[in-house]
Amino acid sequence: MDIFTEYFFQRALIGGLLIGLTAPLMGVFLVLRRLSMIGDTLAHVSIAGVALGFLINVYPLGVGLVFALLASFAIERLRKAYKTYAELSIAIIMSGGVALATLLFTLGKGFNMNVMSYLFGSIYTLDSTDLWVVLVVCVLVIGVIAFHFKEFFLMFFDEDAASVSGLPLKFYNMMITMLTALVISVAIKIVGALLVSSLLTIPVACSLLIARSFKHSVFLAILFSEIAVIVGLIVAGIWDLAPGGTVVLSLIAILIGIILKRGLRI
Repeated sequence: MDIFTEYFFQRALIGGLLIGLTAPLMGVFLVLRRLSMIGDTLAHVSIAGVALGFLINVYPLGVGLVFALLASFAIERLRKAYKTYAELSIAIIMSGGVALATLLFTLGKGFNMNVMSYLFGSIYTLDSTDLWVVLVVCVLVIGVIAFHFKEFFLMFFDEDAASVSGLPLKFYNMMITMLTALVISVAIKIVGALLVSSLLTIPVACSLLIARSFKHSVFLAILFSEIAVIVGLIVAGIWDLAPGGTVVLSLIAILIGIILKRGLRI
């Protein structure tokens, strides 16, 4: 295939594989925390940062990353304020992110088409700087999770036991939210803000149907994600389709296949 010899496709494949590794890794913990929708929230806030980056002529992905981190702090703060209705924090921050992004869109002149690539993904436009940012985030996420894997496992499966054992739950909750913000902010240029939560949740949904243990579910989620990235990019490259859409549809196809194989009703 000629597309494999093209530098833009090689960069896209590298970036896609890196996000395909980190997104489901974070997604497993988010699903266990019942925070599957946090991906959409942080993605919308990141878009507001991207819009501001274009407006002030500063690296858009970097500004989006800062916005996502600030939003992660705000979400954890609001979750403590609304302990009984913790999901309100997600709804509030998403509303604020959408409102701010809309305001910045109206202030900008001539940059809206650039922002659209972050809404729907533009993996073929990844440059060396983007790849380095994605790589740094990938290494950071893998390193933190590997170092604190036992603590995260205990916290998400039995938070009361984790608290009694002396784990700083507030610190670990904030760490997970911040890592999620980093992954989402760098992933929006690859699959787009409108689809980024799919990489966090659908691979996990696939793995939970057939996994035999927690570690097995993590492994399967990453495996399904990487398969979808490779298949989606190849299909998009051959038939000139939107790569973000083909990656997500590949994930959905895997999910449907697993459900049908298990004999479950859709």
